[in-house]
Amino acid sequence: MKRFVAPSVGLLGRVVAILLLTVLIEFGVSTLLYERATEFSVRDDEARRLAEHLVIGRRLLEERPAGERADMAAELTTERYALRWSPKPVPKPTSAPELTAMRAQVTAWEPSLKDTDLRMRLVSPGRSSVVTGDLRLDDGTRLAFRTREPVTDPALAFSRILQALVPAVALMVLGGMLIRRTLLPLRRLSEAADTVGEGGRTAAPAVPEDGPGEVRRVVVAFNRMQARIARLITDRTQALAAVGHDLRTPLARLRLRTDGIEDEEVRAAVSADIAEMDAMVASLLDFLGGDSDPEKPVRVDLAVLCATLVDDATDREREAEYVGPDHCERVLRPIGMKRALANLVENALHYGETLTVTLIESGEGVTIRVEDDGPGIPEDKLASAIQPFVRLDPARHRDTKGFGLGLAIVARAAAAEGGRLQLSNRVEGGLRAEIVLPPA
Repeated sequence: MKRFVAPSVGLLGRVVAILLLTVLIEFGVSTLLYERATEFSVRDDEARRLAEHLVIGRRLLEERPAGERADMAAELTTERYALRWSPKPVPKPTSAPELTAMRAQVTAWEPSLKDTDLRMRLVSPGRSSVVTGDLRLDDGTRLAFRTREPVTDPALAFSRILQALVPAVALMVLGGMLIRRTLLPLRRLSEAADTVGEGGRTAAPAVPEDGPGEVRRVVVAFNRMQARIARLITDRTQALAAVGHDLRTPLARLRLRTDGIEDEEVRAAVSADIAEMDAMVASLLDFLGGDSDPEKPVRVDLAVLCATLVDDATDREREAEYVGPDHCERVLRPIGMKRALANLVENALHYGETLTVTLIESGEGVTIRVEDDGPGIPEDKLASAIQPFVRLDPARHRDTKGFGLGLAIVARAAAAEGGRLQLSNRVEGGLRAEIVLPPA
């Protein structure tokens, strides 16, 4: 039975849905705050004073002729309330919310104001909370008024500011979380792409195939590409490894048959060629074995390992020196690291007369430095020297054995431990090769 798969909304659809959701929430919260403003009320004594002031002002203005009403309204203006009479109709504000509850308070104290078409609105809610409004006189003109001082205390005003800010901040956080969740598959994809090739791996773990339709198709294509790359590299490794192993048999037969060569000079030349071919096959197998190395990391004393390689060099009557601590334990792959250090040591002994192995341990990690006094490498070819199957004939002698995989094997072993290989030329002459390992 085929499993039901829910239809996937595209990336654009998800972003539009997130924006629509935030707009709807903002609309709902704004409506709620607007409705709350219509329920704005004040203390009973404040409502009583405003009602008395409006009744007195209305009566005095109605008793005056039209030419004197403006001056009378100015005289009735106090420190608390401002009155203004206009012969023209007062326009009805559209932006400020109406104060239904406060109007009920005022008309409750002075019922005579119910028939005056009293209008009251809240201007600048949450900041100054100024009340403004107007009422109708007998001749149809209107008396406008406003409070000259805020009718609420600062604490209430500050709470209204917070009430207006909280939904905005909440919407930003909510929108950010939703967009982050939508883009999570892309972040997983980028992390998986960054891990391809690290530590000798040819493919990263498969990325979960979820998210919007566009992203899901990209993730599926990436996983398929990873599988194809891993399969191609595996087939190549197996084929070359099989050829390398098969070459060992005829080489062994040739080595045995050299004993039957009577000419000593010819026998020495054939033996040298066989040794070179054997070294080439060995370096090839070492390099290819790094793609699927089953070796497990264990605790190794790097200081003892470096000192042992230097002792082997001195036993061969070569000038070698170890500089560093007596012990330096790290958890790593011992065979791979020993092979890498041996390659650097042999490389230094082949091209130089003296060898110095230095081990430096610090809070930033461990550095193993191998230096020789040979010809070094041209500055413009230091980067390419680490690449596999590269031989730098202008900088090195042509009697080198192998395929040019020595430094490539070292770089791969260092990468497997999370480190790197650095090459540089010494000022006094010679090559400096450093394996830099991260902190334990």
